Amino acid sequence: MKQAGNGLSPSFRKTTLPNGVRVLSERISSVRSVSVGVWVAAGSRDESDAQRGVSHFLEHMAFKGTKKRRMHHIARRMESVGGYLNAFTGKEYTCYYARALDEHLARAIDTLCDMVRFPTFPEHEIEKEKGVILEEIKMYEDTPEELVFDRFESVIYEGHGLGAPVIGRPETVQSFDRPILREYMDNHYAPNRIALVVTGNAGHDDVLRLAEKMLGDMPADDRPLRRPPANGYVPRNYLEARPVQQAHFVVGARGLAVTDADRVAFSVLNTLLGGGMSSRLNRNVREKYGFCYSIGSFANMHSDSGDFGVYAATDIRRMKRVQALIRKEFRHFTNVPVGKRTLSEAKNQVRGGLMLGLEGMSNRMMGVGRRELYFGRHLTLDEINEAIEQVTVEDIQRVAATLFREDKLSTAALLPQGQA
Repeated sequence: MKQAGNGLSPSFRKTTLPNGVRVLSERISSVRSVSVGVWVAAGSRDESDAQRGVSHFLEHMAFKGTKKRRMHHIARRMESVGGYLNAFTGKEYTCYYARALDEHLARAIDTLCDMVRFPTFPEHEIEKEKGVILEEIKMYEDTPEELVFDRFESVIYEGHGLGAPVIGRPETVQSFDRPILREYMDNHYAPNRIALVVTGNAGHDDVLRLAEKMLGDMPADDRPLRRPPANGYVPRNYLEARPVQQAHFVVGARGLAVTDADRVAFSVLNTLLGGGMSSRLNRNVREKYGFCYSIGSFANMHSDSGDFGVYAATDIRRMKRVQALIRKEFRHFTNVPVGKRTLSEAKNQVRGGLMLGLEGMSNRMMGVGRRELYFGRHLTLDEINEAIEQVTVEDIQRVAATLFREDKLSTAALLPQGQA
């Protein structure tokens, strides 16, 4: 087994099993709980067109029964001891996670690993879950503040898996059966794409022993993780009529990959632009003019690409004015150096949000898992804080000039019917 060393914090340890499964733990002895996650480097971008939504569907079906347990036994196994189970699917990974008292560490790891390794995919449950997910799709279709982001991603990553909705499409969801789920799992749930992460009051040796028992006998699979690059971005505008009262829209473009050297500077820039009540967007669009109730910016970073934008909802008569004000803020950061005091406050905001989030074991576990999948190593708080502190006024302006280009911006908008 490979043991991680090289300057990691004493509370953090990592071991790679002979078959490639990574086992990571961060001990926090001041709490009485553990957060456990089984991370799989497989998400919606790894699906073919005919498989759209299968990662998400498989995640749902993992709760429907295993070789050892029926569906209701899985749910009760953690809830009966005061814990809980859940899961989520993203563009590039799926995470199954549990939270429990530290005395139930073994139960949490056993339950999660059983779900990930030995789901039975009962046919009658597959048919029922199709109905559940079709209703979930309808729910998103009825939620414009969610739907507009799917439409925006389909513009930014046109023709690529990153632009497809994680939940899938009705026609693909209806086509799923046990062989399709099994084939996808066999191809993507390989040991070298799995990481078991535990944060909280648990010793690494205990975690490792349980990981070896539950995951150590998986046959090694040396196939590398290959993903088609997200090339060929062409800015465009997308308009769609919906039964809504407001215009919901996103203005943005391609951004940075999570491994880009400017990712921290961009995070600070995103905070300055639209991260909270003191951001320029909130002050200069909502507070100054009262044009909208909701406005904010975002930055999504993937392994080899990314996107950013500003979301707002407003009366259709004000949409063009709000979009002009957003573009004005883009130009401001490109042309006007941010004040040193303002930059310092934004850094403190980023740091504070990070530190407050880390007080929860689940958030810590999520951070460790994501960093392992993207960077292959643990980043200490000192490293992260140092990277934030090193962001300069010049960095902010340079990144803004690179990304906030008028000729690169796209728009996706959902408009009241009769206005598109």
